[in-house]
Amino acid sequence: MHWLAPDSKFMRAWGNLVDGVLVNLLMLVTSLPIVTVGAALTAGQDACRKSENGEGKGVAANYFSSFKANFVKATLLWLPFLVVLIGLIYSWVVLQITPLLIPKFAVSILWLIGFEWVFALQARFENSVGRTLANAFIFGVSHIAMTVVLVAVDAVFVALLVACWFLMPGGLFLLIILGYGTMLMLHVPVTERVFKPYLR
Repeated sequence: MHWLAPDSKFMRAWGNLVDGVLVNLLMLVTSLPIVTVGAALTAGQDACRKSENGEGKGVAANYFSSFKANFVKATLLWLPFLVVLIGLIYSWVVLQITPLLIPKFAVSILWLIGFEWVFALQARFENSVGRTLANAFIFGVSHIAMTVVLVAVDAVFVALLVACWFLMPGGLFLLIILGYGTMLMLHVPVTERVFKPYLR
């Protein structure tokens, strides 16, 4: 019964999964106004990190504390990403013009690089909005291998959603419950490894 011991790898993984589900549910609720997605992503990053490190007063308390503390800056960081995302979706769906393919790919890649790092940086460091935004691209490019890992984790989740939608709609509910919160549990070890030299 060693695997059921509180400090066993299995129980720690199970605890992280449960915390990831709770973070996901909190993110779903607090992201409903759309403009609050940035604050939700930042709070999710912070709550997942503290959960994995055993810090704070609990997942929900950590989440709402971070959501409140980062609301203004995280929202200002999210708005340009939202505007560009809407433009990208429109360009890929409506503007089927061959000469635009290269610019669309370039902007899409830049969007992904910034998105993967900006809210993790906001959750971890105190900076101005402009500096955090710039650092997101600096970290994303200078640590491109880690960026690829983060994108791959998200891509697997999106692929599972699409596959369930077309092949097994009954599995959508489970994926929505697990959601992006559990993906952030996988993001945190990657981002923390990159951030470690800058936290001394």
